[in-house]
Amino acid sequence: MSFDLGLSGQKVLITGGSKGIGLACAHGFAAAGCDVVLASRNAEALAAAADEVRGKAQVSVAIHAGDLGDAATRTALAEAHPDIDILVNNAGAIPGGSVADFSFERWSEAWALKVMGYIHLTMLYLPRMQARRSGVILNIIGMAGRSPRADYICGASGNAALIAFTEAVGGRSLDHNVRVLGLNPAATNTDRIKSLARTRAKARFGDEERWQETLAGLPLGRAIEPSECGDLAVFLASERAGYISGTVVDLDGGGRNRS
Repeated sequence: MSFDLGLSGQKVLITGGSKGIGLACAHGFAAAGCDVVLASRNAEALAAAADEVRGKAQVSVAIHAGDLGDAATRTALAEAHPDIDILVNNAGAIPGGSVADFSFERWSEAWALKVMGYIHLTMLYLPRMQARRSGVILNIIGMAGRSPRADYICGASGNAALIAFTEAVGGRSLDHNVRVLGLNPAATNTDRIKSLARTRAKARFGDEERWQETLAGLPLGRAIEPSECGDLAVFLASERAGYISGTVVDLDGGGRNRS
């Protein structure tokens, strides 16, 4: 029996799409027949990612380079690509550390990209989707919002805010046949998790080279693969998940409930 996700021909915008989970989402949506727009800061990395996606799927792949921590850049992105069926908010690189490790300026900079970036892009695209009575906004958030830690305080607080935002907006968006939902990945096998693990190892052991020790005890003895996040994102955005809105799905192998 075939399993058609009903996504062929739709246009998907993925922020933070040049690597990691964003690039995995791009591959997943392209494989489902979607045209893709990838947005991030680095034009060279975006071009390489676009070539990679085109090499595996016969779809259109556009790129948009710019600092998405800047409101004007986000507005320009929405003006350049106004007709989006699925928005995947994924850009964000909030550093690890405790309250004492951050200046207010650094905290604000981190939230400008991920927290305010997600909120602003939702504000830009949601009214358009509501007007035509179709669309999906999927926020890639993170398990730290469910299980906050003092050594990832900036990210945990931002993720918790985005969980609340997603649930609140998605609880009403179906009145206009638009779904807003989220995905909370736990530790995922990307450069970012290694960077966070190094920060944690330096604080805990005084040696960032012991970063792998901070990832011990994960479900199945491993981190999540980006492709697993991408596959779930594609399903959640598809008509097969058409009754899911105002919900943030935890992808953590039950890790939150292990201790």
